[in-house]
Order: sequence, then structure tokens, then C-alpha cells
Amino acid sequence: MPNTRNISDSTSKRLSSRDLVVVTVYLLGGDSEAIDTEDVAKRVNELAPGRFTWVKYPDQINIELVRTYLSDAKKPKHGALLDGTGKTGWKLTDAGKEFASKKAAAIKQPFRRERKLSAADAIWLKRERERWVASDAFAKCTSGREPEVTKQEAESLFRLDEYIVDDLREKKVRRFVNAFRDDLELNDFVQRLAILVIGGTTNG
Repeated sequence: MPNTRNISDSTSKRLSSRDLVVVTVYLLGGDSEAIDTEDVAKRVNELAPGRFTWVKYPDQINIELVRTYLSDAKKPKHGALLDGTGKTGWKLTDAGKEFASKKAAAIKQPFRRERKLSAADAIWLKRERERWVASDAFAKCTSGREPEVTKQEAESLFRLDEYIVDDLREKKVRRFVNAFRDDLELNDFVQRLAILVIGGTTNG
């Protein structure tokens, strides 16, 4: 399975939306197995944030738009790069493998959307990231022991205690979810722990 590092901002802009979904299938292992449309949608939105979202609801991925580009990539006039359907998943054809492997050669360092942070916020984010990565909970998740992570461990990472409840609790959790939303190493981990402490994620 190819390395799933992200495409740089400039590279993603040089690729068409159809090219991006084909490369995404490749990055997810579509050279050897069928990849679900939802998995493609989630990953391609990480590669090119905002390219595949609704105009009115920019925080929501437009999965039908992703499916449309996947279907287009099947057509002979576009190189017949993919096989599959929304129900069966998507696999690369031989032509698709050759095409995607060449495009994937442009993969660079993990993409980060630019956010203008104050000096204080940048220091806070750096310090908190180090704390999260050094936590026992993170070690458990990265070693396949996620079920062992306790609610108390999660609350500690979100800096919660028994006196922080309701809206204030959600606000503190949302701050961390938003802070790490572009961090490929921590984003999913933070989201899962958010579910553990408040029963769902909250995107601000």
C-alpha cells in the first residue's frame, strides 16, 4: 500500500478534482483492493481541504461530488483509470495505477492549511501538542490498545474535571478539536477522545 502522506497545497491545486480522487484511491490502497466512496471522500478532503465541500455548508463533504468524479475517472475519454461503483467500491485499472503512481510522486510534506496564530496561541498549540503526543492515551492508541483508554485519561487531555459541565465542557473540547483539525497525526485521535467525553465531536 502506498505511503499516505499528504499532497502539498501547490501540488493539490495543480491536480484536477478528477485526478485528486484517483490519486486518493491509490493512496488508500486501491491498487489491490476496492476503496469505499466515503473513505475516498474523507481522505481527499484532507488532501485538498474545501475542494469537495458544500458551498452553503463548507464544513460538510459533498460525497456525491466525490462520487461523480470517481465515476468520471471510469470513462474511456478520461483514461479509464478506475473500475467500480458507489456500492462495490473503487479500484485502479492498470492505466490508473500507472497514472496515479506518477502523480503521487509529487507528494511532499504533510499539508497544513495556513492559520494565522498569535504568538501566544502558537506557543499554546506547541505545548499542548507535545502534551497530547506524550500521553499514555496516545501511546495506547498508536499501539493498537485504544479500548484501554479511559474516560478519565481523555478528560485529563481536554483539561476537564467534574466541575466543568454542559456548555463549558463542550466549549473546552471544541477548542482542542479545532486546534488539531489540520494535524494528521492527532486529528482522528482527538476526535475519538471527544466522543468519549461528550458523546460526539463538535466542529467550530
